[in-house]
Amino acid sequence: MTILAQAPKRLGNVLIERGYLTLEALEEALNTQREGDKLRLLGEVLVQHHFCTEDQVVECLAIEYGVPYAKIDSRFYDPKIVGILPREYIEKHLVLPLFCVKGALTIAVSEPANLFLIEELKTLAGCEIQVVAAASKDIRRTITTLPDSKVFVIDDIIEDSEQAEVTLIEEAIDDIGDIEEIAGQSPVIRLVNYIIYNAVKEGASDIHIEPTERCLRIRYRIDGKLYKSLDVPKHLLGAVTSRIKIMAAMDISERRLPQDGRVHVMLDNGKIDLRVSTFPGSRGEKTVIRVLDTRNVSLVLRELGFAEDVLSGFRQNIKAPNGIVLVTGPTGSGKSTTLYAALNEISSMENNICTVEDPIEYRLPLINQFQVAPRVGLTFSKALRTLMRQDPDVIMVGEIRDEETARTAIQAALTGHLVFSTLHTNDATSAVTRLVNMGVEPYLLAASLNMVLAQRLVRRICPKCTEEYELPRTLRRAIDRFGHKIEKFYRGLGCRHCRNTGFQGRIGVHELLEIDETLREAIVQGKSITDLRRIAADGGMINLRHDGFRKVREGITTIEEVFHISGSLAESAENSS
Repeated sequence: MTILAQAPKRLGNVLIERGYLTLEALEEALNTQREGDKLRLLGEVLVQHHFCTEDQVVECLAIEYGVPYAKIDSRFYDPKIVGILPREYIEKHLVLPLFCVKGALTIAVSEPANLFLIEELKTLAGCEIQVVAAASKDIRRTITTLPDSKVFVIDDIIEDSEQAEVTLIEEAIDDIGDIEEIAGQSPVIRLVNYIIYNAVKEGASDIHIEPTERCLRIRYRIDGKLYKSLDVPKHLLGAVTSRIKIMAAMDISERRLPQDGRVHVMLDNGKIDLRVSTFPGSRGEKTVIRVLDTRNVSLVLRELGFAEDVLSGFRQNIKAPNGIVLVTGPTGSGKSTTLYAALNEISSMENNICTVEDPIEYRLPLINQFQVAPRVGLTFSKALRTLMRQDPDVIMVGEIRDEETARTAIQAALTGHLVFSTLHTNDATSAVTRLVNMGVEPYLLAASLNMVLAQRLVRRICPKCTEEYELPRTLRRAIDRFGHKIEKFYRGLGCRHCRNTGFQGRIGVHELLEIDETLREAIVQGKSITDLRRIAADGGMINLRHDGFRKVREGITTIEEVFHISGSLAESAENSS
């Protein structure tokens, strides 16, 4: 919610006069405002700390600024009038044209004090306007009822998931028309809203909606692991899947072929992007939803788990005038986040930074971002060639997938550009052989490649239930074999705070391969990957396992997590004996 209140004492007085606020609560809110963020407005502080509701604050703001207050819903506006303003403008600024009487257009706004917005509305509408104040949540909810709306509100959810399992539809549905009708009914909408809301609240990266023989199973991927959330009656499969397809603008009548879609939802006044994929199986369509909640993602390099020696080398390379910087790792290892953080660090008004992505996951200021569209022929390689004519200083290619993209990226690096990209390889040195196997000549690769960063994510030990424990002797010998002396080992006991897993959140483990003259010569000579690893180790490269051991020593993660991303426990213990 965004509320502009230029005279906080007047707003407070109006709230007190109408019985919505006590003098003591007002003083506490003002102290909170002074002690915290002074730029936060009084209305926001009052709502955030539950001194007042948003409706009460907006009602009193309307009184303060001399405009009517309205409690709006989907029956309160004229559908023919809404189109007077562009849909994107309506959704971005949370304004809603309601009706037009004798040439005067009435528009609901959530910011009655924003004079700039009101003047802009007059210009866009081209007529006289009458402003009414309404709560942002009411405007947003009403916008979702507009035809072809791409924003869905999921703040209104069911509070008891078990209740949803027994109060929904009691009969299986086979007819497509019936499914579409049921998918639009309130209980199904509330169930889907709850599934999404709960996933965001739990910090899930993916939602799996899986039909089984007896039920519809809902699982969340949290910190890289899947956890069961709830079971839904099997006969709701069609209705739930259709509701998700409607939200993602997919074809609900097509149940035999895979489909992909995207949808934006609003939660706690923040936008969250969802990527939806459906796949028909033997028991019905399985749906997987990728949750892209950028609100809790840090794009600051120092906060991504880099050790100081790795961070300094990485920073030096991302500020180079030209060359290729690669980040490698499997899907879900945080490669994109690292690249975004790198671009965020070097972005400035003096640089033209352009990205080619599939899809665009984070919107960054001062950076020109473009999305590939293979269906119309806009592939990574074609987009990259086009960007070369856009006078770029830095180019980020989402992924090098083929020889053409690799050659174009190398050509860009050799002609004075700095190129960032990703590869799917197990370690840093494997990136060299992967590009050579794609068809890139070794001498071109040696001349253009600056650095390869391999990355994995390990789970953090929960700070609320961490405890010291004694490691088995065989594992101690395995660790000693790698030359790391770790005196104390920690693990999470499991508590309510971490869902009894012992872990909360994840942190990066890194392997930085900087291409020096020795390595360049080895690449040109076509040395094997074993030789490249030996040369890199002799040059002081810290591999993934060693960087993980450092985080074990610091009490950040467990030894089991490190072996999980770098090799099996049994293998290491056997080799140490």
